Amino acid sequence: MKASEIRKMTPEQLNEKLVGLKKDLFFLRMQHATNQLDNPVKIRETKHDIARVKTVLAELAAADGKQAVTKQ
Repeated sequence: MKASEIRKMTPEQLNEKLVGLKKDLFFLRMQHATNQLDNPVKIRETKHDIARVKTVLAELAAADGKQAVTKQ
């Protein structure tokens, strides 16, 4: 998933995506532990996607914080 795709999402969609990615990571780790994982690179890709989503959420939170300060 690209960062440009993530930035187009709303915060609610981002939170849903984050939950889904964490579930995916859990299942990938379980497959890896039982030697059923075909492509171990998927774990790293999922971790990177989680980091991208968290980064965009943090940016949105910071932008909201700045807007709240300027409105006061």
